[in-house]
Amino acid sequence: MTETSQTTEQKIEFKAEVSRVLDIVIHSLYSNNEIFLRELISNASDACDKLRYALLLHPELSAQTTPFQITITPDKANNTLSITDNGIGMDKDDLINHLGTIARSGSAEFVKSLTGDKQKDMALIGQFGVGFYAAFMVADKVTVQTKKAGSDKGYIWESAGSDSFTLNEDDSLPLGTTVTLHLKKEATEYLEPIRLRHLVRQYSDHISWPILLKDGDKQETINSASALWTRNKADITLEQYKDFYQSVSHAFDDPWMTLHYKAEGVIDYTALLFIPTKPPFNLFQPDRKSGIQLYVNRVFISDDVPDLMPFFLRFVTGIIDTNDLPLNVSREMLQKTPVMAKIKKGIVKRILSELKKRSEDKASYHKFWENFGIVFKEGLYEPIDERKEVAELCRFHVTGSDDFISFADYINQMKEGQENIYYLSGTDLKTLRNNPQLEGFEARQIPVLLLTDPIDEFWVQTFTEYQGKKIVSVMHAKNDLDKIAVSSSDTKNKLSEKEADKLLKRIKEILGDKIQSVELTDRLTKSPLSLITPEGQMSLHLERLMKANGQQIAYNSERIVQVNPKHPLIHKLAELINTNGNTQQIDNAIWVLYDQTLIAEGEALSDPALFGSRLNEFILSGLSVL
Repeated sequence: MTETSQTTEQKIEFKAEVSRVLDIVIHSLYSNNEIFLRELISNASDACDKLRYALLLHPELSAQTTPFQITITPDKANNTLSITDNGIGMDKDDLINHLGTIARSGSAEFVKSLTGDKQKDMALIGQFGVGFYAAFMVADKVTVQTKKAGSDKGYIWESAGSDSFTLNEDDSLPLGTTVTLHLKKEATEYLEPIRLRHLVRQYSDHISWPILLKDGDKQETINSASALWTRNKADITLEQYKDFYQSVSHAFDDPWMTLHYKAEGVIDYTALLFIPTKPPFNLFQPDRKSGIQLYVNRVFISDDVPDLMPFFLRFVTGIIDTNDLPLNVSREMLQKTPVMAKIKKGIVKRILSELKKRSEDKASYHKFWENFGIVFKEGLYEPIDERKEVAELCRFHVTGSDDFISFADYINQMKEGQENIYYLSGTDLKTLRNNPQLEGFEARQIPVLLLTDPIDEFWVQTFTEYQGKKIVSVMHAKNDLDKIAVSSSDTKNKLSEKEADKLLKRIKEILGDKIQSVELTDRLTKSPLSLITPEGQMSLHLERLMKANGQQIAYNSERIVQVNPKHPLIHKLAELINTNGNTQQIDNAIWVLYDQTLIAEGEALSDPALFGSRLNEFILSGLSVL
């Protein structure tokens, strides 16, 4: 930001990302522009909540305050709509930081997430917590008059939504904030009291502060002014739950699951929690705030309480209200008090129980899993007491089917003589399904879990057993494969011991220190070669993941080349070696087969051009024979 004037009025440029947001808002054809009122009322309610909490820590501020309320004032004569609150207010720095820039970490990621699709981008703006800018959907100019509690200085912020805003000092302003919208010609409907009443009841009826509507000399309260979570569930409609969810999450979808209950016992608390239908765009930002708001006896305490919800459930949003914490609880106390740990344990147990019920509807649950499974599986890695319950709710792709299955489903599909649960991890499902390592399992009809999420490589290191069955990589599965016969075994055309010895020795000589060793295998049915790593070393996929994330690796995993002694290419190669055939041709063949195996494993070739050159030679020689 650059200040262009040293007078009382300051003209300040918006940050680049704000300019882009405003451009999207102002030029958007988004049909649901009425949500601007929801966002501004939500901001006003937050301001009242924050001052109410500040009064607990600084009672001296109470001399300035009046009973909290939010007032909506339509002014047809001046074509303006004002939303006023007597909450905590803003000082100069707040105005610049909150309204002049996107005042949250990750603003660069936010801008990158903008898609160009106006409806999707508007949803992103709401989720990112910059709903104030929705005012520019209906206004061609916005004025903010504000004074912060405890301060003598007031300020007037104004912008036409272009590339800058102005700041003026006005110490005569009352405590709180008034946002005045200078409405566009096509937005005059928002000056009609009947329209405003409808919107408040639709979107903001749950706000716990009175929302007053001024209509000429008349003034009336147009919301219920009671916290939704304190009401009886039987008295709350699905629409009211939806409106509350959208208000606390700034989302535009419907909640996939709503959980509203009151826990009584050692710790008393009320929970109103939601699982979205669609994942929030910033689900994977490391510094993403928790979606849970903490209240103590209906007093807002904080919307950033990381100890209230485990990280693998960070997609859950809503509120927790308890009477078992002091109203003036500090952030440090929140981190230490056993009350929080007990509430957290109760919440997790209840969410997992509800998910178990919802999992009975497979179609609906699979949609949930597609959206949040990649996050939910982190619960298998986190050191929590509920890992068994988390495991029961996990779903996986599997060989031989396009459906998701559970661990229990997998155990029901296990072959007689099979002792372990097997998995194969990789980057994408299509590549995994064609991986040579699966051939021996498919020949024996042994199911294999196909794991494609980055977290999969980590939870299998810590969650190693389910119902007495070990969870084992296919690369270390020799025992089961030896015990289970192939349905149609082909024993002819086996290499002689002499041919095999020469072949393995030559492959090792050519590939040198690229590999640890070479061995024959009966685990392959279609491919000539495959690669595995020795037991105890990281998988090839995990090694790639760590390198891609710039993580230091003490040593690379060693490669073991497995050779299919029944494959025609291997027979031809062994024959050439045994008869002292063309040395260059043999060497090129070994390199081409090895590089093909790397590609099948999802590995990058160190010299793709050389691979192409060798492959072209073989194609040319093959065409010459025709």
